[in-house]
Amino acid sequence: QLRKKKQKGLIRTRESSLAEVLFPGVKPELYKEDEEVFVITELVQSKKTHLPFEFYDVLPNCEIPVLANFKRMRKRHQRKNLGSRLQGLDLKPAPYSLRVMKNMRCTVLCQTELQAHQIRWLRKLVERQYRVHLTFDQLPVLMRSEELNYAVRGFLVGSAAPESYTGKQDDEYYLYNHMKFTIFVKEEEDGYHITGFDVHPVSLQHKDDGSTCEDIQDEEEVTNDPNTYLSLRGAASAMAMPVVYSYDVEWVKSDLSWADRWDVYLIGSPDDDIHFFAIVNSLMIVLFL
Repeated sequence: QLRKKKQKGLIRTRESSLAEVLFPGVKPELYKEDEEVFVITELVQSKKTHLPFEFYDVLPNCEIPVLANFKRMRKRHQRKNLGSRLQGLDLKPAPYSLRVMKNMRCTVLCQTELQAHQIRWLRKLVERQYRVHLTFDQLPVLMRSEELNYAVRGFLVGSAAPESYTGKQDDEYYLYNHMKFTIFVKEEEDGYHITGFDVHPVSLQHKDDGSTCEDIQDEEEVTNDPNTYLSLRGAASAMAMPVVYSYDVEWVKSDLSWADRWDVYLIGSPDDDIHFFAIVNSLMIVLFL
């Protein structure tokens, strides 16, 4: 890619510093109201295994959207840093449709049927605690809790309930098929700066005709309710399972400055000690070698 850019002369004409290449997003991006924006997909990874997957592999039978404006605005919304270039990541737009400062209630993303082998595969992803990673304006999507004082990048594919909780013979697995995005912005004179990108995954059993979102009123909120969890059937079931993926978006004005938007990522998660021990272990091995 760098060789192609050099042939076109873009490297000589583009006014960019080394910091912008190594650390994209160091310059604030200003967005206009009602402007179409894009969420970028990244890899789906797990701390229990080193095998990653693509976003659209975890979203079975949901097609990649063909967005005409994304190709035109690709450089703005998909600025890769040096690490992404070296890894050869082909980042794609997420299927979520967003417009600046336009709240969206429960919106159907796609409706599909999961076959038996896909259900078994999703159950394995949930069991191995795979997390979906997205970015918006160079900010990784974040799950955070002010009460528990933790912040975790990405959201889980699903959750598992032990036998003691469900009363069944085997563990029960639930799929997170509804995403609640909250985007925090700082209002400026000429537009808005993105200061936060949060998500709250919900397991929601939609109606077979997909009219669940139509039944939800404006004052109602989609929440995790054990009575409406979407359960992934056991491996013994050979029947196809209908699944509806949906999402909603809320834009919230915040007083947080753009320069301080990364502070929340420094809080860390309860299992960050694993990284600390892994780093110390690697250093000790290098010293012995």
